[in-house]
Amino acid sequence: MPDLRTQSVPALDRGLRILECLANSQHGLTLAQITRAMDLPKSTVHCLLLTFERSSYIQREEASGRYRLGHGLFRLANVALPALPVREHAGPVLRALMESTRLTVHMAALDHDELVLIARLNPPGEAVPASWIGKRMDFHCTALGKAVLASSEQGDVERLIRKHGMLRHNDNTIASMRRLVQDLEQVRRRGYAVDDEEEEIGMRCLGAPLVASNGRVEAAISLVGTTAQIDGDSLPALAAQVTGAARSISELLGRLSVHEQHGAALSRP
Repeated sequence: MPDLRTQSVPALDRGLRILECLANSQHGLTLAQITRAMDLPKSTVHCLLLTFERSSYIQREEASGRYRLGHGLFRLANVALPALPVREHAGPVLRALMESTRLTVHMAALDHDELVLIARLNPPGEAVPASWIGKRMDFHCTALGKAVLASSEQGDVERLIRKHGMLRHNDNTIASMRRLVQDLEQVRRRGYAVDDEEEEIGMRCLGAPLVASNGRVEAAISLVGTTAQIDGDSLPALAAQVTGAARSISELLGRLSVHEQHGAALSRP
């Protein structure tokens, strides 16, 4: 528990707020936009941006003048994310799924109402999808996002969609709450979610939720392939494999949770 009596460093606090501001922007922000959003002097914001830019934590596009998060932050994320317990314990199951299907395997977890990609395993020699560790996944048009939404209360679904919107990537993208609700009903009946070229033309994904010991779903896994790799013939078997892997990981995490709770009880005086 942090000591709230000790004063924070104001400059560092402002810098972190700038990073969060950029993280919530899909297309980056200009100096003027950041200054207005932060309600700080332009000179202060410029100095902080320059400091981050020199460390590669943000980058500036010369043509538009917009600032975006840089590769320095993703480098830090790649160091930190492997330590996440869910990724660490699920690793062997994810690898087995990748090897048996010869498809890319993704895992994403909720973090402050964001769905963040925390694991990606690619089979050797196969095409690599446009994804990376730390990528924020859409809820409405990805198999990972829909797997999580289908296990959420309707109020949470509506809140997340209001917050993030429903960006239309192409003509296949679900862009209305009515269609999304219908799709989520299908996800619940089947036990898995499908992204049928909704985020990227030519790509199809199958997702399944990871259920915590308390019954909540805050993570999901998916198989990613081309429409030729995941077609009408292969889809049922692949869906069975991804849902089976999700159950295995959920059971493993449940046993680990019970073990941790038992250890905590034994440690109490």
